Amino acid sequence: MKIVIAPDSYKESLSAIEVAEAIETGFRQVFPDWQYVKCPTADGGEGSVEALVDASGGERVTVNVVGPLGEQHDAFYGVSGDKRTAFIEMAAASGIELIPSAKRDPLVATSYGTGQLIEHALNQGIRHLILCIGGSATNDAGCGMLQALGVSFTDASGIELPFGGAALQELAHIDVSALDSRLKECLIEVACDVSNPLTGSNGASHVYGPQKGATVQMVEQLDAALTRFAVIVEQDLQRKVSDIPGAGAAGGMGAAFYAFLDAELKPGIEIMTRAVGLEELIKEADLVITGEGRLDSQSVNGKVPVGVASIAKRYDLPVIAIVGALGDDIEAVYSHGIDAAFDSVYKVTTFEEIVAQAKFNVIRSAHNIAAALKVGQQLC
Repeated sequence: MKIVIAPDSYKESLSAIEVAEAIETGFRQVFPDWQYVKCPTADGGEGSVEALVDASGGERVTVNVVGPLGEQHDAFYGVSGDKRTAFIEMAAASGIELIPSAKRDPLVATSYGTGQLIEHALNQGIRHLILCIGGSATNDAGCGMLQALGVSFTDASGIELPFGGAALQELAHIDVSALDSRLKECLIEVACDVSNPLTGSNGASHVYGPQKGATVQMVEQLDAALTRFAVIVEQDLQRKVSDIPGAGAAGGMGAAFYAFLDAELKPGIEIMTRAVGLEELIKEADLVITGEGRLDSQSVNGKVPVGVASIAKRYDLPVIAIVGALGDDIEAVYSHGIDAAFDSVYKVTTFEEIVAQAKFNVIRSAHNIAAALKVGQQLC
């Protein structure tokens, strides 16, 4: 029997590879002679770089960059084992988790550090970039990132705009003549799991601004600034961005990749599973095991377990999910390729204890599931 184990991370407790290792350990206690193939996976959100590095046999690179509020800090990106692909999480350089909640301010937050990560990867000779743009602290339409890569954004007096989303209200001209020419040689893939437009009631500022620290008044200010940005982009670049699905991702970062770098915005799970070669592994398997921290009806919207299951069902393979917790509306996933789902928390306890016992709990769940499979074999 060949088992492919392709889970996402359990947020704040286990990385994707740690989950895969725990599942293998539990199964091996019952079926020591089965073949196990671990393929840690992600959906383009938190943990994507780690999963891609682990799956490709790559490494993590640390770079000192400008943080979202202008401070210097150490960020990171991943490089594949063959040194040809860089895996970049925007959150590592310009993420909301880098700022205490009381200090979050999308009026001034910048994506400049993300551009520095891209530049560093280009300096290493890498020309395939996979960008994961979830978890941003910014609402600057990716202008900080683009400034780091050579684009100039100026006001009516020709003065370079300062960092932050609010400054875009004064945008009068965009100059791309100094944009890093190496980007034309690149294949750039952007993992984007939202379809929000850049502006309006369903745009970046209104939908995501409040969680980044924006008040009602700030939301209106930021939306007006992004509207101004869209007008000048159309004026100077002849690209329309305001209504492009996904343009509002990461505070307008989606618009930046589309308009300035000709990048295609794709579902994160699609990019991730292809990057780790998951389908090639699954097509030769007998059973697929996946998982994530919480499985519920939201998991059908581009999350790892359902993405993995959709690939497995192309080959009529059974799929088991081992997760941290099951939502009350778990039934939704059964019509999306998951045949059985099991949680790994066995008692009512504190979150701290759940995190401390996560590995043991996953091993025990995997062992019990394997034991049940063995009983089933004996009954057949």
